[in-house]
Amino acid sequence: MSSISDKINAKKAAIYIRVSTRYQIDRDSLLVQRRELSLYAEMVLGISDYVIFEDPGYSAKNTDRPDYQRMMDRLRTGEFTHLLVWKIDRISRNLLDFASMYSELKDLGVAFVSKNEQFDTSNAVGEAMLKIILVFAELERQMTSERVTAVMLSRANSGKWNGGRVPYGYDYDKQEKTFSLNAQENKVVNLIYDKYEQYQSIIYICRYLNDKGIRTRADREWTTTVVHKILSNVFYTGDYIYNVRNSNKKGKKRDEAEWVRIENHHVPSISRERFDRIQFILKRNKRGGVPEGEIYIRKNIHVFQGLLRCAICGSNMSATLDRRRANGWRPSQYACSKRLHNSSLCRNKYISDVTLGPFVINYIANIIRAKGNISASTSLDVLERKLLRGEAFQSVVHIESDGLEELRKLLLSESSGMEYNPPLSDNEQNIPSEREILEDRRRKKEIALTRLKTIYLYGEEETSEKDFIIEREKIVNEITEIEARLAELHKEEHDDLISNEVFIQKASYFIMVRNLLDDRYIDYEKYIRKIDPIIPRNFLTTIIQKIEISNGRVVSITFKNNMTHRFIYH
Repeated sequence: MSSISDKINAKKAAIYIRVSTRYQIDRDSLLVQRRELSLYAEMVLGISDYVIFEDPGYSAKNTDRPDYQRMMDRLRTGEFTHLLVWKIDRISRNLLDFASMYSELKDLGVAFVSKNEQFDTSNAVGEAMLKIILVFAELERQMTSERVTAVMLSRANSGKWNGGRVPYGYDYDKQEKTFSLNAQENKVVNLIYDKYEQYQSIIYICRYLNDKGIRTRADREWTTTVVHKILSNVFYTGDYIYNVRNSNKKGKKRDEAEWVRIENHHVPSISRERFDRIQFILKRNKRGGVPEGEIYIRKNIHVFQGLLRCAICGSNMSATLDRRRANGWRPSQYACSKRLHNSSLCRNKYISDVTLGPFVINYIANIIRAKGNISASTSLDVLERKLLRGEAFQSVVHIESDGLEELRKLLLSESSGMEYNPPLSDNEQNIPSEREILEDRRRKKEIALTRLKTIYLYGEEETSEKDFIIEREKIVNEITEIEARLAELHKEEHDDLISNEVFIQKASYFIMVRNLLDDRYIDYEKYIRKIDPIIPRNFLTTIIQKIEISNGRVVSITFKNNMTHRFIYH
Protein backbone atom coordinates (compact mmCIF):
# COMPACT_ATOMS: atom_id res chain seq x y z
CA MET A 1 0.00 0.00 0.00
CA SER A 2 1.30 3.44 -0.89
CA SER A 3 2.08 5.78 2.00
CA ILE A 4 1.40 9.54 2.07
CA SER A 5 5.11 10.28 1.84
CA ASP A 6 5.33 8.31 -1.42
CA LYS A 7 2.68 10.61 -2.88
CA ILE A 8 3.96 13.91 -1.51
CA ASN A 9 5.04 15.10 -4.92
CA ALA A 10 1.74 14.01 -6.53
CA LYS A 11 -0.79 15.33 -4.11
CA LYS A 12 -4.39 15.59 -5.17
CA ALA A 13 -7.33 16.58 -2.95
CA ALA A 14 -10.99 15.66 -2.90
CA ILE A 15 -12.92 18.63 -1.50
CA TYR A 16 -16.30 17.73 -0.06
CA ILE A 17 -19.01 20.37 0.46
CA ARG A 18 -22.48 19.86 1.96
CA VAL A 19 -25.29 22.05 3.24
CA SER A 20 -28.45 20.55 4.67
CA THR A 21 -31.04 23.32 4.16
CA ARG A 22 -32.29 25.60 1.44
CA TYR A 23 -31.66 28.48 3.84
CA GLN A 24 -27.98 27.65 3.95
CA ILE A 25 -27.85 27.38 0.18
CA ASP A 26 -29.51 30.75 -0.23
CA ARG A 27 -26.96 32.35 2.07
CA ASP A 28 -24.22 31.31 -0.35
CA SER A 29 -22.80 28.75 2.05
CA LEU A 30 -21.79 26.57 -0.87
CA LEU A 31 -19.98 29.44 -2.55
CA VAL A 32 -18.16 30.34 0.66
CA GLN A 33 -17.08 26.77 1.30
CA ARG A 34 -15.96 26.32 -2.29
CA ARG A 35 -13.82 29.46 -2.27
CA GLU A 36 -12.31 29.01 1.21
CA LEU A 37 -11.50 25.32 0.79
CA SER A 38 -9.89 25.90 -2.63
CA LEU A 39 -7.64 28.61 -1.14
CA TYR A 40 -6.82 26.38 1.84
CA ALA A 41 -5.79 23.52 -0.44
CA GLU A 42 -3.49 25.75 -2.47
CA MET A 43 -2.07 28.06 0.21
CA VAL A 44 -1.83 25.74 3.24
CA LEU A 45 -1.66 22.21 1.87
CA GLY A 46 0.19 23.14 -1.29
CA ILE A 47 -2.28 21.25 -3.46
CA SER A 48 -3.33 22.83 -6.74
CA ASP A 49 -4.90 19.66 -8.15
CA TYR A 50 -8.30 19.09 -6.57
CA VAL A 51 -11.85 17.99 -7.40
CA ILE A 52 -14.90 19.48 -5.66
CA PHE A 53 -17.82 17.23 -4.71
CA GLU A 54 -21.08 18.89 -3.63
CA ASP A 55 -24.27 17.60 -1.96
CA PRO A 56 -26.62 20.59 -1.48
CA GLY A 57 -29.75 20.02 0.61
CA TYR A 58 -28.75 16.62 2.04
CA SER A 59 -28.80 15.68 5.71
CA ALA A 60 -25.77 14.19 7.49
CA LYS A 61 -27.84 11.55 9.29
CA ASN A 62 -26.47 8.95 6.88
CA THR A 63 -24.09 8.67 3.94
CA ASP A 64 -26.76 8.09 1.31
CA ARG A 65 -25.71 11.14 -0.73
CA PRO A 66 -24.93 10.99 -4.48
CA ASP A 67 -21.71 13.05 -4.64
CA TYR A 68 -20.41 11.58 -1.39
CA GLN A 69 -20.76 8.09 -2.85
CA ARG A 70 -19.08 9.17 -6.12
CA MET A 71 -16.22 10.69 -4.12
CA MET A 72 -15.70 7.53 -2.08
CA ASP A 73 -15.65 5.41 -5.24
CA ARG A 74 -12.86 7.60 -6.68
CA LEU A 75 -10.96 7.62 -3.37
CA ARG A 76 -10.89 3.83 -3.48
CA THR A 77 -9.11 3.95 -6.83
CA GLY A 78 -6.13 5.73 -5.25
CA GLU A 79 -6.80 8.96 -7.18
CA PHE A 80 -6.57 11.27 -4.12
CA THR A 81 -4.06 11.80 -1.31
CA HIS A 82 -6.23 14.15 0.78
CA LEU A 83 -9.87 14.63 1.72
CA LEU A 84 -10.58 18.23 2.69
CA VAL A 85 -13.82 19.38 4.40
CA TRP A 86 -15.16 22.55 5.99
CA LYS A 87 -16.03 20.78 9.26
CA ILE A 88 -16.31 17.18 10.38
CA ASP A 89 -20.11 17.32 10.44
CA ARG A 90 -20.09 17.99 6.69
CA ILE A 91 -19.16 14.33 6.31
CA SER A 92 -21.45 12.82 8.94
CA ARG A 93 -23.07 13.51 12.30
CA ASN A 94 -23.10 9.81 13.03
CA LEU A 95 -19.98 8.69 14.89
CA LEU A 96 -20.14 5.11 13.60
CA ASP A 97 -20.50 6.25 9.96
CA PHE A 98 -17.58 8.65 10.31
CA ALA A 99 -15.39 6.10 12.11
CA SER A 100 -16.04 3.57 9.34
CA MET A 101 -15.17 6.14 6.66
CA TYR A 102 -12.03 7.31 8.51
CA SER A 103 -10.81 3.73 8.97
CA GLU A 104 -11.17 3.21 5.22
CA LEU A 105 -9.25 6.45 4.52
CA LYS A 106 -6.35 5.24 6.70
CA ASP A 107 -6.21 1.95 4.79
CA LEU A 108 -6.18 3.91 1.52
CA GLY A 109 -3.40 6.20 2.74
CA VAL A 110 -5.62 9.30 2.42
CA ALA A 111 -5.15 12.17 4.89
CA PHE A 112 -8.31 13.72 6.35
CA VAL A 113 -8.20 17.50 6.82
CA SER A 114 -10.82 19.73 8.49
CA LYS A 115 -10.26 23.43 7.87
CA ASN A 116 -12.34 24.84 10.72
CA GLU A 117 -11.20 22.35 13.35
CA GLN A 118 -7.60 22.93 12.21
CA PHE A 119 -6.24 19.44 12.11
CA ASP A 120 -4.56 17.24 9.55
CA THR A 121 -4.45 13.47 10.10
CA SER A 122 -1.27 13.16 8.11
CA ASN A 123 0.49 13.66 11.48
CA ALA A 124 0.00 12.01 14.90
CA VAL A 125 -1.13 15.19 16.68
CA GLY A 126 -3.81 15.85 14.10
CA GLU A 127 -5.12 12.29 14.35
CA ALA A 128 -5.29 12.49 18.16
CA MET A 129 -7.17 15.78 17.95
CA LEU A 130 -9.64 14.24 15.55
CA LYS A 131 -10.45 11.41 17.96
CA ILE A 132 -10.96 13.83 20.86
CA ILE A 133 -13.21 16.09 18.76
CA LEU A 134 -15.25 13.10 17.60
CA VAL A 135 -15.90 11.95 21.16
CA PHE A 136 -17.09 15.38 22.28
CA ALA A 137 -19.10 15.91 19.09
CA GLU A 138 -20.98 12.65 19.65
CA LEU A 139 -21.55 13.55 23.31
CA GLU A 140 -23.01 16.93 22.34
CA ARG A 141 -25.20 15.34 19.69
CA GLN A 142 -26.59 12.80 22.16
CA MET A 143 -27.15 15.44 24.85
CA THR A 144 -28.94 17.67 22.35
CA SER A 145 -31.07 14.75 21.21
CA GLU A 146 -31.94 13.90 24.82
CA ARG A 147 -32.88 17.52 25.55
CA VAL A 148 -35.09 17.69 22.47
CA THR A 149 -36.70 14.35 23.33
CA ALA A 150 -37.36 15.45 26.91
CA VAL A 151 -39.02 18.66 25.72
CA MET A 152 -41.17 16.78 23.21
CA LEU A 153 -42.24 14.20 25.80
CA SER A 154 -43.08 16.97 28.26
CA ARG A 155 -45.22 18.70 25.64
CA ALA A 156 -46.97 15.44 24.78
CA ASN A 157 -47.68 14.66 28.45
CA SER A 158 -49.35 18.04 28.81
CA GLY A 159 -51.51 17.33 25.76
CA LYS A 160 -49.64 19.63 23.36
CA TRP A 161 -49.30 18.72 19.68
CA ASN A 162 -45.70 18.06 18.63
CA GLY A 163 -46.31 18.79 15.00
CA GLY A 164 -46.40 16.53 12.00
CA ARG A 165 -49.10 15.88 9.43
CA VAL A 166 -52.57 16.68 10.72
CA PRO A 167 -54.70 13.53 10.30
CA TYR A 168 -57.22 13.58 7.48
CA GLY A 169 -60.61 14.62 8.83
CA TYR A 170 -59.21 17.24 11.20
CA ASP A 171 -58.16 20.90 11.14
CA TYR A 172 -55.55 22.35 13.49
CA ASP A 173 -55.76 25.90 14.83
CA LYS A 174 -52.17 27.07 15.37
CA GLN A 175 -53.29 30.06 17.43
CA GLU A 176 -55.61 28.15 19.77
CA LYS A 177 -53.53 24.97 19.47
CA THR A 178 -56.66 22.86 19.18
CA PHE A 179 -58.08 20.30 16.79
CA SER A 180 -61.53 20.43 15.25
CA LEU A 181 -63.37 18.17 12.83
CA ASN A 182 -63.24 19.11 9.18
CA ALA A 183 -66.87 18.61 8.21
CA GLN A 184 -66.27 17.46 4.63
CA GLU A 185 -63.28 15.23 5.37
CA ASN A 186 -64.92 13.76 8.46
CA LYS A 187 -67.84 12.55 6.31
CA VAL A 188 -65.32 10.66 4.19
CA VAL A 189 -63.60 9.20 7.27
CA ASN A 190 -66.91 7.85 8.59
CA LEU A 191 -67.80 6.61 5.12
CA ILE A 192 -64.51 4.67 5.06
CA TYR A 193 -65.37 3.07 8.41
CA ASP A 194 -68.93 2.34 7.24
CA LYS A 195 -67.76 0.67 4.06
CA TYR A 196 -65.06 -1.36 5.78
CA GLU A 197 -67.47 -2.75 8.34
CA GLN A 198 -69.85 -3.61 5.53
CA TYR A 199 -67.48 -5.02 2.90
CA GLN A 200 -64.26 -5.64 4.90
CA SER A 201 -62.15 -4.79 1.85
CA ILE A 202 -59.70 -1.89 1.64
CA ILE A 203 -59.35 -2.42 -2.11
CA TYR A 204 -63.11 -2.03 -2.51
CA ILE A 205 -63.06 1.23 -0.50
CA CYS A 206 -60.31 2.67 -2.72
CA ARG A 207 -62.23 1.74 -5.85
CA TYR A 208 -65.46 3.14 -4.40
CA LEU A 209 -63.94 6.51 -3.39
CA ASN A 210 -62.06 6.92 -6.65
CA ASP A 211 -65.13 6.02 -8.71
CA LYS A 212 -67.14 8.63 -6.82
CA GLY A 213 -64.52 11.25 -7.64
CA ILE A 214 -63.60 11.75 -3.97
CA ARG A 215 -59.95 12.88 -3.67
CA THR A 216 -57.43 12.88 -0.85
CA ARG A 217 -56.32 16.10 0.82
CA ALA A 218 -53.39 16.17 -1.62
CA ASP A 219 -55.87 15.90 -4.52
CA ARG A 220 -54.75 12.37 -5.35
CA GLU A 221 -56.50 9.05 -5.79
CA TRP A 222 -56.94 6.85 -2.73
CA THR A 223 -54.50 4.00 -2.12
CA THR A 224 -54.69 1.01 0.19
CA THR A 225 -51.89 2.47 2.35
CA VAL A 226 -53.76 5.74 2.94
CA VAL A 227 -57.05 3.99 3.74
CA HIS A 228 -55.33 1.54 6.09
CA LYS A 229 -53.72 4.42 8.01
CA ILE A 230 -57.13 6.00 8.55
CA LEU A 231 -58.64 2.70 9.71
CA SER A 232 -55.80 1.98 12.14
CA ASN A 233 -55.13 5.47 13.56
CA VAL A 234 -56.34 5.73 17.17
CA PHE A 235 -56.36 9.54 16.76
CA TYR A 236 -59.91 9.23 15.37
CA THR A 237 -61.16 8.03 18.78
CA GLY A 238 -60.16 11.35 20.36
CA ASP A 239 -56.93 10.01 21.89
CA TYR A 240 -53.46 11.44 21.26
CA ILE A 241 -50.57 8.96 21.33
CA TYR A 242 -46.92 10.03 21.12
CA ASN A 243 -43.54 8.29 21.31
CA VAL A 244 -44.84 5.09 19.74
CA ARG A 245 -41.92 4.42 17.41
CA ASN A 246 -38.17 4.61 17.90
CA SER A 247 -36.69 7.01 15.37
CA ASN A 248 -33.27 5.42 15.76
CA LYS A 249 -34.39 1.89 14.98
CA LYS A 250 -36.09 2.17 11.60
CA GLY A 251 -39.48 2.95 13.09
CA LYS A 252 -39.59 -0.07 15.40
CA LYS A 253 -42.36 0.22 17.98
CA ARG A 254 -41.32 1.08 21.52
CA ASP A 255 -42.57 -0.81 24.52
CA GLU A 256 -46.13 0.33 25.25
CA ALA A 257 -45.01 1.54 28.70
CA GLU A 258 -42.98 4.26 26.93
CA TRP A 259 -45.96 5.62 24.97
CA VAL A 260 -47.56 8.89 25.94
CA ARG A 261 -51.33 8.53 25.69
CA ILE A 262 -53.76 11.36 26.38
CA GLU A 263 -57.38 10.20 26.35
CA ASN A 264 -60.15 12.57 25.26
CA HIS A 265 -57.50 14.92 23.86
CA HIS A 266 -59.76 16.20 21.09
CA VAL A 267 -63.22 15.69 19.64
CA PRO A 268 -63.53 12.09 18.37
CA SER A 269 -64.58 11.18 14.86
CA ILE A 270 -65.61 7.61 15.77
CA SER A 271 -66.26 5.70 18.99
CA ARG A 272 -63.62 3.56 20.69
CA GLU A 273 -65.90 0.55 20.42
CA ARG A 274 -66.18 0.93 16.69
CA PHE A 275 -62.41 1.41 16.39
CA ASP A 276 -61.89 -1.84 18.34
CA ARG A 277 -64.22 -3.68 15.97
CA ILE A 278 -62.31 -2.35 12.97
CA GLN A 279 -58.95 -3.41 14.44
CA PHE A 280 -60.22 -6.92 14.94
CA ILE A 281 -61.41 -7.12 11.32
CA LEU A 282 -58.07 -5.72 10.11
CA LYS A 283 -56.18 -8.26 12.18
CA ARG A 284 -58.40 -11.12 11.03
CA ASN A 285 -58.03 -10.15 7.36
CA LYS A 286 -54.27 -9.75 7.66
CA ARG A 287 -52.20 -12.74 6.62
CA GLY A 288 -51.29 -14.55 9.82
CA GLY A 289 -53.90 -12.60 11.81
CA VAL A 290 -56.53 -14.05 14.12
CA PRO A 291 -56.56 -17.85 13.65
CA GLU A 292 -59.78 -19.47 12.55
CA GLY A 293 -61.96 -20.26 15.53
CA GLU A 294 -60.19 -17.84 17.88
CA ILE A 295 -62.51 -15.83 20.07
CA TYR A 296 -61.75 -12.15 20.17
CA ILE A 297 -62.24 -10.81 23.69
CA ARG A 298 -62.56 -7.05 23.78
CA LYS A 299 -61.10 -5.23 26.76
CA ASN A 300 -62.63 -2.27 28.55
CA ILE A 301 -65.88 -2.25 26.62
CA HIS A 302 -68.08 0.41 28.23
CA VAL A 303 -71.55 -1.03 27.65
CA PHE A 304 -73.40 2.29 27.89
CA GLN A 305 -70.86 4.59 26.23
CA GLY A 306 -72.42 6.93 23.70
CA LEU A 307 -75.94 6.43 25.09
CA LEU A 308 -75.77 8.62 28.19
CA ARG A 309 -76.65 12.31 28.36
CA CYS A 310 -76.37 14.71 31.28
CA ALA A 311 -79.92 15.67 32.27
CA ILE A 312 -78.66 18.94 33.77
CA CYS A 313 -76.60 20.50 30.96
CA GLY A 314 -77.33 18.18 28.02
CA SER A 315 -73.69 17.14 27.43
CA ASN A 316 -72.57 13.63 26.59
CA MET A 317 -71.24 11.54 29.45
CA SER A 318 -67.72 10.18 29.18
CA ALA A 319 -66.79 6.65 30.22
CA THR A 320 -63.89 5.57 32.41
CA LEU A 321 -63.12 2.52 34.52
CA ASP A 322 -64.35 2.54 38.11
CA ARG A 323 -62.33 1.02 40.99
CA ARG A 324 -61.84 -2.75 40.98
CA ARG A 325 -64.14 -4.68 43.34
CA ALA A 326 -62.99 -7.37 45.75
CA ASN A 327 -64.15 -10.13 43.38
CA GLY A 328 -62.09 -8.67 40.52
CA TRP A 329 -64.93 -6.98 38.64
CA ARG A 330 -64.10 -3.48 37.44
CA PRO A 331 -67.27 -1.72 36.29
CA SER A 332 -67.45 1.38 34.11
CA GLN A 333 -68.45 4.77 35.44
CA TYR A 334 -69.80 7.74 33.49
CA ALA A 335 -69.44 11.45 34.17
CA CYS A 336 -70.62 14.62 32.44
CA SER A 337 -67.96 15.60 29.90
CA LYS A 338 -68.50 19.31 30.61
CA ARG A 339 -67.86 18.75 34.31
CA LEU A 340 -64.69 16.78 33.53
CA HIS A 341 -63.25 19.84 31.77
CA ASN A 342 -64.48 22.32 34.38
CA SER A 343 -66.28 21.23 37.56
CA SER A 344 -67.89 24.66 37.92
CA LEU A 345 -69.81 24.29 34.65
CA CYS A 346 -71.95 21.34 35.77
CA ARG A 347 -72.65 19.74 39.16
CA ASN A 348 -74.09 16.45 37.96
CA LYS A 349 -72.82 13.37 39.80
CA TYR A 350 -71.29 10.37 38.05
CA ILE A 351 -73.12 7.06 37.67
CA SER A 352 -71.60 3.58 37.73
CA ASP A 353 -72.48 0.29 36.05
CA VAL A 354 -73.28 -0.90 39.58
CA THR A 355 -76.42 1.28 39.49
CA LEU A 356 -76.96 1.80 35.77
CA GLY A 357 -76.62 -1.80 34.59
CA PRO A 358 -79.26 -3.42 36.82
CA PHE A 359 -81.70 -0.57 36.18
CA VAL A 360 -81.58 -0.53 32.36
CA ILE A 361 -81.19 -4.26 31.74
CA ASN A 362 -83.97 -5.25 34.13
CA TYR A 363 -86.27 -2.52 32.83
CA ILE A 364 -85.89 -3.84 29.29
CA ALA A 365 -86.35 -7.41 30.57
CA ASN A 366 -89.58 -6.35 32.31
CA ILE A 367 -90.84 -4.82 29.05
CA ILE A 368 -90.10 -8.05 27.17
CA ARG A 369 -91.84 -10.17 29.84
CA ALA A 370 -94.85 -7.80 29.88
CA LYS A 371 -95.36 -8.44 26.16
CA GLY A 372 -96.72 -11.92 26.84
CA ASN A 373 -98.65 -10.96 29.92
CA ILE A 374 -100.82 -8.02 28.95
CA SER A 375 -104.35 -7.64 27.59
CA ALA A 376 -106.68 -4.85 26.55
CA SER A 377 -108.04 -4.76 30.11
CA THR A 378 -104.60 -4.22 31.69
CA SER A 379 -104.52 -0.81 33.40
CA LEU A 380 -101.61 1.59 33.37
CA ASP A 381 -101.11 1.00 37.12
CA VAL A 382 -100.74 -2.73 36.57
CA LEU A 383 -98.35 -2.17 33.65
CA GLU A 384 -96.30 0.21 35.79
CA ARG A 385 -95.99 -2.38 38.57
CA LYS A 386 -94.81 -4.95 36.03
CA LEU A 387 -92.15 -2.56 34.70
CA LEU A 388 -90.90 -1.59 38.17
CA ARG A 389 -90.60 -5.14 39.46
CA GLY A 390 -87.18 -5.72 41.07
CA GLU A 391 -84.83 -4.21 43.62
CA ALA A 392 -83.26 -1.82 41.07
CA PHE A 393 -86.48 0.24 41.08
CA GLN A 394 -87.12 0.54 44.84
CA SER A 395 -86.60 4.32 44.82
CA VAL A 396 -88.78 4.93 41.72
CA VAL A 397 -92.28 6.19 42.62
CA HIS A 398 -93.86 6.42 39.16
CA ILE A 399 -93.30 6.33 35.41
CA GLU A 400 -94.85 9.28 33.57
CA SER A 401 -98.17 8.25 32.08
CA ASP A 402 -97.45 9.36 28.49
CA GLY A 403 -94.69 6.81 28.13
CA LEU A 404 -96.78 4.08 29.78
CA GLU A 405 -99.72 4.67 27.46
CA GLU A 406 -97.52 4.57 24.37
CA LEU A 407 -95.86 1.35 25.53
CA ARG A 408 -99.25 -0.24 26.29
CA LYS A 409 -100.40 0.39 22.71
CA LEU A 410 -97.18 -1.07 21.32
CA LEU A 411 -97.30 -4.19 23.50
CA LEU A 412 -100.86 -4.86 22.40
CA SER A 413 -99.84 -4.55 18.74
CA GLU A 414 -97.90 -7.04 16.62
CA SER A 415 -94.63 -5.35 17.47
CA SER A 416 -93.06 -5.23 20.91
CA GLY A 417 -91.84 -1.75 20.19
CA MET A 418 -88.28 -2.90 20.71
CA GLU A 419 -87.35 -4.04 17.21
CA TYR A 420 -85.52 -1.48 15.18
CA ASN A 421 -84.27 -1.47 11.64
CA PRO A 422 -81.52 1.15 11.58
CA PRO A 423 -81.75 3.71 8.77
CA LEU A 424 -78.88 4.52 6.53
CA SER A 425 -76.22 6.62 8.21
CA ASP A 426 -75.70 10.22 7.22
CA ASN A 427 -72.63 9.11 5.31
CA GLU A 428 -74.73 6.66 3.29
CA GLN A 429 -77.38 9.22 2.41
CA ASN A 430 -77.60 9.88 -1.32
CA ILE A 431 -74.59 7.64 -1.97
CA PRO A 432 -75.39 4.95 -4.53
CA SER A 433 -74.51 1.31 -3.96
CA GLU A 434 -71.82 -0.46 -5.97
CA ARG A 435 -74.56 -2.17 -7.97
CA GLU A 436 -76.12 1.20 -8.85
CA ILE A 437 -72.74 2.61 -9.84
CA LEU A 438 -72.01 -0.37 -12.08
CA GLU A 439 -75.46 -0.36 -13.67
CA ASP A 440 -75.13 3.34 -14.43
CA ARG A 441 -71.69 2.75 -15.94
CA ARG A 442 -73.01 -0.13 -18.04
CA ARG A 443 -75.86 2.06 -19.30
CA LYS A 444 -73.40 4.79 -20.33
CA LYS A 445 -71.17 2.25 -22.12
CA GLU A 446 -74.16 0.86 -24.02
CA ILE A 447 -75.10 4.40 -25.10
CA ALA A 448 -71.50 5.00 -26.18
CA LEU A 449 -71.56 1.78 -28.24
CA THR A 450 -74.78 2.85 -29.98
CA ARG A 451 -73.34 6.28 -30.76
CA LEU A 452 -70.17 4.70 -32.12
CA LYS A 453 -72.17 2.55 -34.54
CA THR A 454 -74.21 5.59 -35.63
CA ILE A 455 -71.10 7.67 -36.31
CA TYR A 456 -69.51 4.82 -38.26
CA LEU A 457 -72.58 4.22 -40.43
CA TYR A 458 -73.99 7.72 -40.83
CA GLY A 459 -71.41 10.25 -39.61
CA GLU A 460 -70.28 13.05 -41.91
CA GLU A 461 -66.64 12.35 -41.13
CA GLU A 462 -65.41 9.06 -42.50
CA THR A 463 -64.30 6.52 -39.86
CA SER A 464 -62.13 3.59 -40.91
CA GLU A 465 -63.34 0.07 -40.27
CA LYS A 466 -60.16 -0.65 -38.29
CA ASP A 467 -60.70 2.28 -35.88
CA PHE A 468 -64.34 1.34 -35.50
CA ILE A 469 -63.52 -2.29 -34.64
CA ILE A 470 -60.81 -1.31 -32.11
CA GLU A 471 -63.08 1.18 -30.31
CA ARG A 472 -66.02 -1.21 -30.38
CA GLU A 473 -63.97 -4.05 -28.88
CA LYS A 474 -62.76 -1.72 -26.15
CA ILE A 475 -66.31 -0.77 -25.13
CA VAL A 476 -67.59 -4.34 -25.39
CA ASN A 477 -64.76 -5.58 -23.11
CA GLU A 478 -65.60 -2.88 -20.56
CA ILE A 479 -69.26 -3.90 -20.60
CA THR A 480 -68.24 -7.55 -20.13
CA GLU A 481 -66.13 -6.66 -17.08
CA ILE A 482 -69.01 -4.70 -15.57
CA GLU A 483 -71.43 -7.55 -16.11
CA ALA A 484 -68.99 -10.00 -14.54
CA ARG A 485 -68.78 -7.85 -11.40
CA LEU A 486 -72.59 -7.50 -11.33
CA ALA A 487 -72.85 -11.28 -11.43
CA GLU A 488 -70.48 -11.49 -8.46
CA LEU A 489 -72.58 -8.96 -6.53
CA HIS A 490 -75.74 -10.95 -7.31
CA LYS A 491 -74.14 -14.06 -5.84
CA GLU A 492 -72.90 -12.17 -2.78
CA GLU A 493 -76.34 -10.65 -2.21
CA HIS A 494 -77.96 -14.09 -2.22
CA ASP A 495 -75.38 -15.80 -0.02
CA ASP A 496 -76.55 -16.71 3.43
CA LEU A 497 -73.35 -15.41 5.04
CA ILE A 498 -73.77 -12.01 6.72
CA SER A 499 -70.74 -10.33 8.26
CA ASN A 500 -71.70 -6.69 8.58
CA GLU A 501 -73.07 -4.67 11.50
CA VAL A 502 -76.68 -5.61 10.71
CA PHE A 503 -75.85 -9.25 11.48
CA ILE A 504 -74.08 -8.24 14.70
CA GLN A 505 -77.10 -6.25 15.84
CA LYS A 506 -79.57 -9.02 14.98
CA ALA A 507 -77.44 -11.69 16.67
CA SER A 508 -76.95 -9.54 19.75
CA TYR A 509 -80.69 -8.88 19.92
CA PHE A 510 -81.48 -12.60 19.74
CA ILE A 511 -78.94 -13.53 22.42
CA MET A 512 -79.99 -10.73 24.74
CA VAL A 513 -83.72 -11.35 24.46
CA ARG A 514 -83.21 -15.07 25.09
CA ASN A 515 -81.13 -14.37 28.19
CA LEU A 516 -83.40 -11.65 29.50
CA LEU A 517 -86.32 -14.10 29.47
CA ASP A 518 -84.35 -16.77 31.30
CA ASP A 519 -84.34 -15.13 34.74
CA ARG A 520 -86.91 -13.39 36.91
CA TYR A 521 -84.44 -10.75 38.06
CA ILE A 522 -81.08 -10.31 36.39
CA ASP A 523 -77.94 -9.95 38.49
CA TYR A 524 -76.14 -7.52 36.20
CA GLU A 525 -72.68 -8.10 37.64
CA LYS A 526 -72.85 -11.89 37.18
CA TYR A 527 -74.51 -11.47 33.81
CA ILE A 528 -71.96 -9.05 32.34
CA ARG A 529 -69.01 -11.11 33.60
CA LYS A 530 -70.08 -14.30 31.83
CA ILE A 531 -70.64 -12.88 28.34
CA ASP A 532 -68.72 -10.72 25.87
CA PRO A 533 -69.80 -7.14 26.82
CA ILE A 534 -70.01 -6.24 23.13
CA ILE A 535 -73.25 -8.30 22.97
CA PRO A 536 -75.26 -6.12 25.38
CA ARG A 537 -73.54 -3.06 23.94
CA ASN A 538 -74.76 -3.85 20.41
CA PHE A 539 -78.18 -4.78 21.74
CA LEU A 540 -78.61 -1.51 23.63
CA THR A 541 -77.40 0.68 20.76
CA THR A 542 -79.95 -1.10 18.54
CA ILE A 543 -83.01 -0.22 20.63
CA ILE A 544 -82.03 2.83 22.75
CA GLN A 545 -81.50 6.37 21.50
CA LYS A 546 -80.40 7.97 24.77
CA ILE A 547 -80.49 7.62 28.56
CA GLU A 548 -80.59 10.78 30.66
CA ILE A 549 -78.74 10.82 33.98
CA SER A 550 -79.17 13.18 36.95
CA ASN A 551 -77.36 12.88 40.29
CA GLY A 552 -76.48 9.24 39.86
CA ARG A 553 -79.97 8.17 38.71
CA VAL A 554 -81.65 7.25 35.42
CA VAL A 555 -84.30 9.94 34.84
CA SER A 556 -85.41 8.88 31.36
CA ILE A 557 -84.88 6.31 28.61
CA THR A 558 -85.64 7.24 25.00
CA PHE A 559 -85.97 4.32 22.60
CA LYS A 560 -85.18 4.34 18.87
CA ASN A 561 -88.89 4.60 18.07
CA ASN A 562 -88.87 7.98 19.94
CA MET A 563 -90.83 6.54 22.87
CA THR A 564 -89.59 8.09 26.12
CA HIS A 565 -90.08 6.75 29.65
CA ARG A 566 -89.47 9.26 32.46
CA PHE A 567 -88.97 8.12 36.04
CA ILE A 568 -90.14 9.96 39.18
CA TYR A 569 -88.21 9.27 42.41
CA HIS A 570 -88.89 9.63 46.13
